[in-house]
Amino acid sequence: MRLLKRTTTPVAVMLAAIFLGACSSSGSGSGPAKDHTPVDRSNWPAETPASGLVKGLELPLEAYMSSYADQVTVDTALRTLQTRCMAEYGLTVDLPRPGVNPPPHSNAISIERRYGITDRTRAEKHGYALPKELTRSTEPVDKGLSGVEVEVLTGRTKPEFRPPEGAEDDGPYITGVDSGPARAEYQGKKLHEGGCAGWSKRQLELNESDEGFVSQLASTSLSESRLRKPVEKAIKDWSACMKKRGRSAADPYRAMEQGYANGDGTTEDAIGLALDDIDCKKQARLIEVWFKEESAVQKRQIEENKDQLAAVKTRMSKVLAAAEAVK
Repeated sequence: MRLLKRTTTPVAVMLAAIFLGACSSSGSGSGPAKDHTPVDRSNWPAETPASGLVKGLELPLEAYMSSYADQVTVDTALRTLQTRCMAEYGLTVDLPRPGVNPPPHSNAISIERRYGITDRTRAEKHGYALPKELTRSTEPVDKGLSGVEVEVLTGRTKPEFRPPEGAEDDGPYITGVDSGPARAEYQGKKLHEGGCAGWSKRQLELNESDEGFVSQLASTSLSESRLRKPVEKAIKDWSACMKKRGRSAADPYRAMEQGYANGDGTTEDAIGLALDDIDCKKQARLIEVWFKEESAVQKRQIEENKDQLAAVKTRMSKVLAAAEAVK
């Protein structure tokens, strides 16, 4: 298993989404399913932070985003449907088990680091870095499936895995020429539009644009709230506090950049910077102020988009119910 360094093709994105959710039990994308043990939930991200300066905080738009637990339910159903679909073509594959390698945040809001780092206890040990158990979702992706398996699964040919010019060969990389359309049929059976992956999403009536719509609203709310006067003042107060401690950073994001500038974010200096960063956030009430202002922006967004967001929520409920019905 190796780290996925770069993706530039549609099928690469799809494969990354499939493989990054969890490594297969055998370490490969192919072969019969072998592991039926329950998925360990101990490292799953909490829906609401249980520690740090954002403890108990939840932004309004999070109500329109699936929790990680619900995402796993949907992904598990998709995996089951895709495996059955592949079997219809005579292909036995062991696709990754959702929930095995959880991400560090429950949803796209990423409240724990939305305004920079916020958990002092964790920073004392890891600085700006995440604990290893929370980085597995960004770890190795192997080449897994054969060319024909990728075609049947995605409806596209398998992209080439190779390092870009001048890079070390520690791939795999997915670069260069985009993949092409898959063959029309396999084993005498016509391929589904979008492959078995596309077919499985249609079975659940999954509307992927919903997630993008809500995430875009959340991105806008963050940038808009950043420019509000109370937030600007809190950031200036934070920066002044940092300056008194011998630190120079215009905002918390620049501090994070500094934390990673000379290493992986866990050096002694990075840890010291991280602790000063969090302490100054607390002194300046930065998280409290920014969260309040962004919440106000999001409440306005929800009112402005209430019909579309209501439809998103309805579709989310239907998809989850359909996923739970897949056995």
